[in-house]
Amino acid sequence: MKIGVVGGGGREHAIIKTLKKNASIEKIYAIPGNGGIAKDAECVPDIKATDVAAVVDFCKSKALDYVVVAPDDPLVAGTVDALKEAGIPAFGPEAKAAIIEGSKVFSKNLMKKYNIPTAAYEVFNDIEKAEEYVKTCPIPTVIKADGLALGKGVIIAMTREEALDGIKTIMEEKKFGASGDQIVIEEFLEGPEVSVLSFTDGKVVVPMISSMDHKRINDNDEGLNTGGMGTIAPNPYYTDSVAAECMEKIFKPTIEAMNKEGRTFKGCLYFGLMITKDGPKVIEYNCRFGDPETQVVLPLLDSDLLTIMQATTNGTLAETEVKWKSGAACCIVEASGGYPLSYKSGYEITGIDEVDNVFVAGADLKDGKLYTHGGRVLGVVEIAPTLKEAIDKAYASASKVTFQDMHMRKDIGQRALKALQ
Repeated sequence: MKIGVVGGGGREHAIIKTLKKNASIEKIYAIPGNGGIAKDAECVPDIKATDVAAVVDFCKSKALDYVVVAPDDPLVAGTVDALKEAGIPAFGPEAKAAIIEGSKVFSKNLMKKYNIPTAAYEVFNDIEKAEEYVKTCPIPTVIKADGLALGKGVIIAMTREEALDGIKTIMEEKKFGASGDQIVIEEFLEGPEVSVLSFTDGKVVVPMISSMDHKRINDNDEGLNTGGMGTIAPNPYYTDSVAAECMEKIFKPTIEAMNKEGRTFKGCLYFGLMITKDGPKVIEYNCRFGDPETQVVLPLLDSDLLTIMQATTNGTLAETEVKWKSGAACCIVEASGGYPLSYKSGYEITGIDEVDNVFVAGADLKDGKLYTHGGRVLGVVEIAPTLKEAIDKAYASASKVTFQDMHMRKDIGQRALKALQ
């Protein structure tokens, strides 16, 4: 079989390495891929993941048997629809279902309509009305751009001044472009956060192992928000009883709600949850594998990924085995110094061949050597029988992979270890 994977980050590298375990796959193309992925797939660097027509033309020209569309932008833009039209089966939701991530206003209204637990909220497309609202609403509050913003269109305002600044940043200064034409202002929820990726064929939903992301750039959850500085799995706050409640009140109702709206969701539906004193609530939905959650979840998969993916496309997930390894996983992200603001690229990465599970997010390959390219450069992942062992192993491995100005957090997984005590 010949497979295409659309995207070029650490998540895509993890997907490709997991797919490669299937002996029937003779060729994988990464569109566009990156220098680190080039060891595991043939990269197509001249095609952007968001160029739907070029992606489809390439997949047709290579007569690909199956395509995995990994990032949010191409999904929301209708890449799966276009591939289907070209006769190529693909993993991921069609555009009408990908809106669950593509529009915060859509997803919040969906939850309200179908009584799926989430934070109370108001929607605004008028800056003055939004400013009036935050002068009296409970503080802290959360302000979200409606559309896609590379996972960064969320401002947690601890004061009214911060709330007013946040509205201005999104709606007036257009920091996230047209994504900020509408905003959601919602109740600030408290409690531990849990990420649950799930496979679904639109009929059944099969949750993957839960995970915990670490969004802030510095130790002790300080500093600016990033795309994620590390992850652990499983998440100790996601107990069996919480999982059962989520299945009953959130997971199944979401799939059913999308079906009722004529937007059947197939692929990977990501549930960003908060375990509040009133039970689990949805913070956000993503229409795809999370990054860097994928990097800790897929190494724990004990079934064939391609078989599961095809089952989501074909509607046969109920008859498909999805097994997991016991134990735990930890991912340490190594980023360019200065990220998520300004940083320099082009530094040689050394030691990468000494470690097995390195998922490369941003690197260029020149004369057989890898050089940094981007903010988050790579993730080092280890699995072990216990979380403590997985964390220790991951840090030991991460210490071998280095580049100039490298920044990483030293406390990934510490909150989870405390929760286990």
